[in-house]
Amino acid sequence: MFLRGDRRDALDSHRDRDVADLARPPHVVRPFATPQARECLNALVTPYVDGEIGPRDRQVIDEHLRACPPCHARVAAEQAVRSLIRAQKSVLCADRASATLRARCTGARLASGSPSRAAPRTWRSRSMPFAMAASLILIVMGAFVYQLTARSAQVLAAELTADHLKCFGINGILGTHDEPAAVERSMVSGFGWHMRLPDAVERAGLKLIGARPCLYGEGRVAHIMYRHNGEPVSIFMLPRRTRPEEVVQVMGHEAVIWSAGDRTFVLISREPHAEVARVASFVQAALR
Repeated sequence: MFLRGDRRDALDSHRDRDVADLARPPHVVRPFATPQARECLNALVTPYVDGEIGPRDRQVIDEHLRACPPCHARVAAEQAVRSLIRAQKSVLCADRASATLRARCTGARLASGSPSRAAPRTWRSRSMPFAMAASLILIVMGAFVYQLTARSAQVLAAELTADHLKCFGINGILGTHDEPAAVERSMVSGFGWHMRLPDAVERAGLKLIGARPCLYGEGRVAHIMYRHNGEPVSIFMLPRRTRPEEVVQVMGHEAVIWSAGDRTFVLISREPHAEVARVASFVQAALR
C-alpha cells in the first residue's frame, strides 16, 4: 500500500479529481470520500511523513488533516512510530554482531565450506525499513486485527492494550487537550456520541489526560485517556456493536469489557484487579 511506485501512480491518476476532493473546505470535507481518494491519500502518507511531498500536495494534505480527525491521528501515529524507530537506529543498524555470534558464524561457514560474502550497506538501504515498518504496523493493527476482534474478546483486549500503550506514548510526544468540554465536543464531532464525562473524577483518583480517535478500526474507535493515581487508564468506545460483560487478562493488563445500548466499552489498566474493578464501576455508572 505504501510502495513508492504505487503512490506515484495513484497521485498521477487521481490528482485532479480525488486530491481536490480531499481539499474541500473544512465544513464539507468528507474523509475518504471515494475509494480512489482513499487510495490516493494512503499512497501519500509515507512520503508526507518522510518530507518528500511537494508544496502543492503538502498543502492539500494539510488542509484535509485539519478537518479529518481519523486521518490526522493516523498520520500523527506514523510520525511518532517512525521517530521511535529512528531513535533506535544505532541499535537496529549495528554494523557488528557480538564476538560470540561472529565466532559461531565463522565456525559454521568454515565447516560448510561456504565462501564469505559481505555486501556493503549504505545509509539509504538501512533507512528503507523505517517508514515501511511504521506503515506495516498500521496496516496490520488497523485492518487485519480489526476483523478478528468481532469474534474474539482476547484479541480485542490485546489490540486495544497495544493501542493503550501506543497512544500514551504518542501523547507524550504530541500532547492533546485535557479539558472535559473539549473531549465531549470531540466525541460529538468525531463519533456522533453525545456523552458526558464522569463528574468529580478527582474523588475517584482519576485525572483526565485527553482523547483522540484511535487508529484501531481506521479511526472508528474513541479513546479517552485518564491517569488513576498516576497510572495510565484507557477507555475505548466501539460504536454499533455489543458484547457480553467480560474481564480479560492480557499483556500484563486487565481489560474490562461491557456494553451500553449499541456501544461497547473497554477499560484498560495494569493496576491490581480490585482497583481496576473500582474504576470500571465508577466509569460504567457515568458513561452511556
